Amino acid sequence: MNWPKIDRLESIPSPALLVDPGKISANIDQMIRIAGDNFKERLRPHLKTHKMRKITQLQIDKGINQFKAATIAEATMAAQLGAKDILLAYQPVGPNLNKFGELIDNFPESSFAAIVDNLESAKTITSKIGNSSNPVRLFIDINCGMNRTGISFNGSLGPLREWIEKEPRVTLSGLHIYDGHLHQPELKKRRDGVIKINDSIKDYIGINSVPEIIVGGSPTFGLWAEQSDWNLSPGTVLLWDAGYARAFPDLNFSIASCLLTRVISKPEKNLICVDLGHKSVAAENPLHDRVFFPDLSDYEIIGQSEEHLVIKTHHSEKYDPGHLLLGFPKHICPTVALHSHASVINDNVASTETWEVNARNRI
Repeated sequence: MNWPKIDRLESIPSPALLVDPGKISANIDQMIRIAGDNFKERLRPHLKTHKMRKITQLQIDKGINQFKAATIAEATMAAQLGAKDILLAYQPVGPNLNKFGELIDNFPESSFAAIVDNLESAKTITSKIGNSSNPVRLFIDINCGMNRTGISFNGSLGPLREWIEKEPRVTLSGLHIYDGHLHQPELKKRRDGVIKINDSIKDYIGINSVPEIIVGGSPTFGLWAEQSDWNLSPGTVLLWDAGYARAFPDLNFSIASCLLTRVISKPEKNLICVDLGHKSVAAENPLHDRVFFPDLSDYEIIGQSEEHLVIKTHHSEKYDPGHLLLGFPKHICPTVALHSHASVINDNVASTETWEVNARNRI
């Protein structure tokens, strides 16, 4: 999980998000290897992890031109770079539906699609932005066990599909099947889960043909590549993080982003405080499991507030105010969204270059 010693870190204000383009490039290459020779057709990487034009462009430069987005801002970012095919994997409702329509109108060179999981939403999308001369592309979102969004194969999928296929202002582009509940560290359990879902897909398409099927996330990325011919949408693999590195050693990706922090105070014996609060690192995990410090030994995180993180260590005498530490967040995706930009590390040297987190906002 640790990075080699980085020179010139002293010039970067903390707290800071760091990215290593060399490691990111290697992760893209590994993603391509897993997807196989037809990666240009199969890969639809998610933009929600990094939200950066620079990383999106790195993928385009390597031949990837289909993307998945969680927000209008992410979809806009990809369109601005000339991405060929962009799926908004989030059912648009309310004002976002009109924003999605504007996106389609403003970037005619890109093809956009959205997901839908119920007939009423399909009808609303059609009435708001449907166009018989340029039908809105829709993927039906399948609930394969996560119970977050989607419709089951055994549910009212049939009537929804039939309505879409009869309506000239929209068109059925395929099925979107995200298995976010399959994140078991045991490879066999994840594989068994993938096989079960894959069998359900095969049962369905044995009767009903589908233009495109998009499956999986990062934990099951390699398994879907191995078990099927469906299209793939990993996201976290671009940056990777401490949580996934520990849980999924079968996926050979490198941690390409981390956090720079400094000791700012030593309030009591065996205590140090660093400038890594809730506003700098994702706080959805338990306190002890939010960020890891490989250079600290025998430590315990005992408190966090908006701009402070308090650490107990019997070696506090080694860490005076100003001491630099690298922190590796368990979950990089929401951590990135807390930062306006990332400082670039090239060949283990901190540079003056920064990459903007362009799609940090949702619209």
